[in-house]
Amino acid sequence: MRREGARTRAEIQALTGLSRVTVAQRLTPLLQEGLLRETGPHESTGGRRPRGLEFNSDHGVVVVAALETTRTRAAVTDLAGTVLTHADLPVSVQAGPQATLDAIVGASRELLESDAVGGRAVRGVGVALPGPVDPATWRPSEPPIMPGWDAYPVGDHLSEALGVPAAVENDANAMAVGEQAVRHPRSPALVLVKVSTGIGAGIVVDGRLFRGIDGGAGDIGHVRLVDQPDALCRCGSHGCLAASASGWAVAKDLTALGVPAVSGRDVRALLAEGNPAAARLTREAGRLIGQVVAAVVSLVNPGVLVLGGDLASTPLLSGVRETLYRRTLPRATRHLEVTLGALGQDAAVIGMTRTVVDLVFGATAVNERIGR
Repeated sequence: MRREGARTRAEIQALTGLSRVTVAQRLTPLLQEGLLRETGPHESTGGRRPRGLEFNSDHGVVVVAALETTRTRAAVTDLAGTVLTHADLPVSVQAGPQATLDAIVGASRELLESDAVGGRAVRGVGVALPGPVDPATWRPSEPPIMPGWDAYPVGDHLSEALGVPAAVENDANAMAVGEQAVRHPRSPALVLVKVSTGIGAGIVVDGRLFRGIDGGAGDIGHVRLVDQPDALCRCGSHGCLAASASGWAVAKDLTALGVPAVSGRDVRALLAEGNPAAARLTREAGRLIGQVVAAVVSLVNPGVLVLGGDLASTPLLSGVRETLYRRTLPRATRHLEVTLGALGQDAAVIGMTRTVVDLVFGATAVNERIGR
């Protein structure tokens, strides 16, 4: 019901195979706890029109934050992922985990006082990080551009500060969840490629994230390019995709041409201004990214490929398509939709809300809450 919307009692019986009495016994405590609420009458198949039930997205709020290398967005959302209020903070991951997370907690407490929140209870907190996250511990796992963050107890830090359960996720994963939930809920397989200061991918299959054994799935920014052997990556290796095609790499090339830029955010601003050098270099970056994405598409065979992040633009999309279609068989792309992300900076925020809600309102947690 959280994922698919309102249901009548009869539909729940049909879907679960449970008896009417058992369904009533299960629904009663959920309604009493305020986890479900009744909706208006549904279409009748004869007799009185049945009333529907849906997950109560106003039962509380979630505090979420999406970290970038040079800035952070903190927000408060309802349980459906609607952003009620937000703040953009000039907080860099270079400041280290304690200072960054303390800043997020401080901003979140201020946001919770907003009229838009209306005093609703906080049910959980989530944060998206620009690096790999171990899914077993919610801790960063050797993040290449986050010095001092490796194995830091991010979830524990936030949970202790705000007094609620915490979830931590890679930012590309969170964005993939957000885009899939809002824009492509019927797609059985979606890949999102985030191109900002770094490059990463999130993979959602059958509505679930594929994280890999240690949370390293989708770390395509450090796939080596054969024709770029001398490009030095910020991870210390040579030839990584991110060394030649990330926002940081494009910014460096722009600076060499006399167009000052430091990060993917600067490149985004230049693209918005119509800067021809930024457009040309972004398209070239797209061609390189397409080389790696072609392998991902051939392996996963997704229905949707979403490009997100600071460099998500028409030039990037054009470059990726140029290489992608040349390097894959028609079977792999016959039903593939290649598109720009639709949610912008809120993709990771919405995705983190979904992740937190899955944690706090999953079957195990709800059964414990109602004493089952």
